[in-house]
Amino acid sequence: MSKYRIKMNGKEYEMEVELMDGSAPVIKSAPKASAPAKAPAAPSNAAPVSSEGTVVSPMPGTILKVNVKEGDTVNAGDSIVVLEAMKMENDITAPKSGKIKAMHVSQGQAVAKGDSLFEVE
Repeated sequence: MSKYRIKMNGKEYEMEVELMDGSAPVIKSAPKASAPAKAPAAPSNAAPVSSEGTVVSPMPGTILKVNVKEGDTVNAGDSIVVLEAMKMENDITAPKSGKIKAMHVSQGQAVAKGDSLFEVE
């Protein structure tokens, strides 16, 4: 049994892994870079944004929940819609503070990667 600690989307998880075939695990680690860490431009779960503030779907899925409506004021990082993809719920957040200029999706709607979800101005 081997223990591993992983970090995903800013959260740490501990895992225990047991190899069932009796072989020893092969662990490869990348060399650690000494370059200074850069601050992210947007929250790690933010969807791609076009130059006009239109947020597009990062993957195909179904809109489970719409948390705001057109004209609402939002802060950067606020959850705007919840996108279900591969049985996982993904918060799609506002890339910047402002007003919701347009909402292009509704609850239950299927979206493809790159489909426009909403606009923040």
